Amino acid sequence: MYRFDLIVRGGTIATASDVFRADIGIRNGRIAQIGEALTGDCEVIDASGKYVLPGGIDSHVHVSQPSGEGIVMADDFESGTLSALFGGNTTIMPFCLQEKGRPMREALTAYHKLAEGNCYTDVSFHLIVSDPTDSLLGQELPALAADGYSSFKVFMTYEDLRLSDAEILKTLDVARSTGATVMVHCENEDAIRFLIARHEAAGDVAPRAHASTRPVAVEREATHRALSLAEIVDVPIVIVHVSNGEAMEEIARARARGLKVVGETCPQYLVLTAEDLDGMDWEGAKFVCSPPPRDKAAQAECWRGIETGVFDLFSSDHCPFRYDDERGKRNPKGLASFRHIPNGIPGVETRLPILFSEGVMKGRIDLPRFVSLAATAHARTYGLYPEKGTIAIGSDADLAIWDPTEKRTIRHADLHDGADYSPYEGLEVTGWPTTVILGGRVMVRDNTLVGAKGDGTYRSARTRGAAPL
Repeated sequence: MYRFDLIVRGGTIATASDVFRADIGIRNGRIAQIGEALTGDCEVIDASGKYVLPGGIDSHVHVSQPSGEGIVMADDFESGTLSALFGGNTTIMPFCLQEKGRPMREALTAYHKLAEGNCYTDVSFHLIVSDPTDSLLGQELPALAADGYSSFKVFMTYEDLRLSDAEILKTLDVARSTGATVMVHCENEDAIRFLIARHEAAGDVAPRAHASTRPVAVEREATHRALSLAEIVDVPIVIVHVSNGEAMEEIARARARGLKVVGETCPQYLVLTAEDLDGMDWEGAKFVCSPPPRDKAAQAECWRGIETGVFDLFSSDHCPFRYDDERGKRNPKGLASFRHIPNGIPGVETRLPILFSEGVMKGRIDLPRFVSLAATAHARTYGLYPEKGTIAIGSDADLAIWDPTEKRTIRHADLHDGADYSPYEGLEVTGWPTTVILGGRVMVRDNTLVGAKGDGTYRSARTRGAAPL
C-alpha cells in the first residue's frame, strides 16, 4: 500500500489543459499520486460534487508597502495572506518597494522580516525599481535576479515612482541579460498632471475627477510606448492591470510584430465603472485606483480579452486602504482633493470568486481557462512552475476545493482583509472555495480556518524571461 499523509477523494480535477475525475494522494507536502480509488491509513477529504483546482496564485498584490507620509496600508502579511487564503489562493506575490536612496538589498531584508512567521499562504516577491542608479542596475539587480528575485516592476506614472524612458530602457536591458521579467504600469504621468491642473483650476476635485484625469488615451499611449521600448531592447514584458480595449489592441499589435507580451487584467475592470467614483459624501474614494474603472463598453472589451487570450493573467491588484480613516482614503488632504486619495482597492479574497461566478458559471470561460488565469499562467510567468500552478505528480500539494453551488453575497463583514469596506459589496456570486490546502496541510476546512499563521513560507523563483503561452 502506498503511504499518504492525505487523500482528496472523488473530486473533479481541473488543470489548464484537462478536466477529469480522480483521487489525489499527498505525501510530504507534494502530490504523490493521481488515480482511482486511492486508499491509505490517513486523513481523507471527500470532494464529491466539487472541483479540485490548483491553489490560486495572485501575482499582483500590495501589502505592508510604504504609501506616503501619513498614509498606512490596511494589510500587513498576516491579514493579507489570511484574506488571500479564504479566497482560494495558496501563493501571493507582493512588491518590495525600493525607496529612493536606499539599497534594494536593504529594503528586501526589511520586507522579509515583515513577512517572517506571519503568512498563511506562501509568498514570493517582485522588486519595484524606483531609483535606477548605476550601482542598482550594474550590481544589485543582476545579483538579486541570480538569487531568484527575478521580476522587476517599473512605473510610468506617480511622480515619486515613475522612470524616464531612458531609465526604463536600462532596466529592460538588465532584464534581458539576467533572464528577469519586467512588469510595467502604463499611464502617461505628464498628461495626467496636465489634466489635474485643468481640473483643479475649474474646482473639480471630487473623487470622480480621478477617472477623468486618467482617461483611456493616457493608458493607451503609455502602453504603446512601453511595448516599443521592450521591442527596442528585444525583451519580453508584462503589461499589468489593463482596463480597456484600446490598450488591448496595442498588446495584440505588438504580438503580431513578434514581441513576447503577457497581458493582465483585474476584477475592477470587469464589474466596476467610473460611475462608482461619483458616490455621495466622498464615497467615490472607495473606488479610486489606477488605471480607474472605465465604462460598460470597456468591461465588454476586457471580457473579450479574457475569452480570446489577450489576457494571460487575472490578478487582484489588491492595494488596500481603510476608507473611514485619517491614514487612509479620508485623510485630511484626501478630503480636500482627489489628488491625495490613496490609489488602490482591496480585492485579494474576492478575485477568484468573481472570475468563477462571472466567467465559468455564466459560460464565458471553461474550467481550464479559469485555472490558467487563476494560477498556471502566473506560475509560468514568474518562475514558480511546475512546483506551483498545476496538479501533477511532484508538484506542491496546493489545492483549492470549490463548491460550484455555493451562493454568496459579497459583504466586507465576511471577508478577512484589514480594510473596512469592499468595492464589490453586494455583488452576488455563485461558487466559492470552501477548503484550501497548502503544501499538503489543510488550512481552511469547510470555510473554517484550521491552519496557523506562519504555515506559509517564502518561495524563491526560477529564472524567468519567457511569456507563459
